[in-house]
Amino acid sequence: MSNPTSSPERVSAAERSIPAQIGGVLFRHRGWLPLLFLGIPLVMPGSTSPFRWEVGLGLIIIGEAIRLAGVAAAGTVTRRRSRAVQRLVTYGIFAWSRNPLYNGNFLIWMGFVTISGVLWFLPIAVLLFALEYELIVRYEEGVLESIFGRDYLDYKTETPRWIPRPPKGPQPPGEYHWAEAFKSEISTFLQYTVLLLAFWVKSKVMAGCVAGKSVSGCFAWGSGGFSIRF
Repeated sequence: MSNPTSSPERVSAAERSIPAQIGGVLFRHRGWLPLLFLGIPLVMPGSTSPFRWEVGLGLIIIGEAIRLAGVAAAGTVTRRRSRAVQRLVTYGIFAWSRNPLYNGNFLIWMGFVTISGVLWFLPIAVLLFALEYELIVRYEEGVLESIFGRDYLDYKTETPRWIPRPPKGPQPPGEYHWAEAFKSEISTFLQYTVLLLAFWVKSKVMAGCVAGKSVSGCFAWGSGGFSIRF
C-alpha cells in the first residue's frame, strides 16, 4: 500500500488516450452494465440442467470469493466513481493480478450465462466482457499512473493485468477488512438472489414448454417479454 507520489491534478498521457476516455464513461456507469448484459440470457430461450446449475453456481461462488478478497484488501474507500484514489493496494490478491475484482466479475458473469442454458451466448459474453473491461481498465490505469506515478508503474511491471500468477519474492503484510467487505457486498448478494430466482423461474417455464404444458408462457418468454402466463 502506497500514498500518492504525485499530484492528483497531474494527468498522464495514458489517462488522456481515447480508449481511456471511453473507458471513463463506462467506468462511471459500470454498476448497471452487468444487468443489461445478463438481460440477454435471461430473456432468450435456453435449455439448462442440474449439471449446468452446479457449474454455474461454482463459477459464481469462486468469482465472489475473489471479489471479497479484493474488497477486503482494498477497502471500500478505494471503490468510488471519481478519480480521487487515496492509496495504491499491491498486497494480497492484488499481488497476483492488478484487477482481481474484474476477474471475479468475469467468472460470475459466465456462471449466470451457464445457468441460463443460453450457451451460444458464452463466446459473445467473453467478447463483450473483454471489450468493456479492457476500456475501463485503460482508464483506471491511466488514473493510477497520474496519481501514483513511479510506484504504480513499478507495480504494473511486476503484476499481470488479468491472468493471475504467484507474486515474486516475499510479500509485505497488509490490512484486511473482512467485515467491511461482507457488508459492502450485501447489495451484490441480493442481486445474485434475484437473478438466481429469475433463472430458476425461467428454467421451470422452459421445462413446461418442452413438455407442452405452458405454450403461452413459452411464447411470452421467447419473444423477450416478462408477462408470462403459467
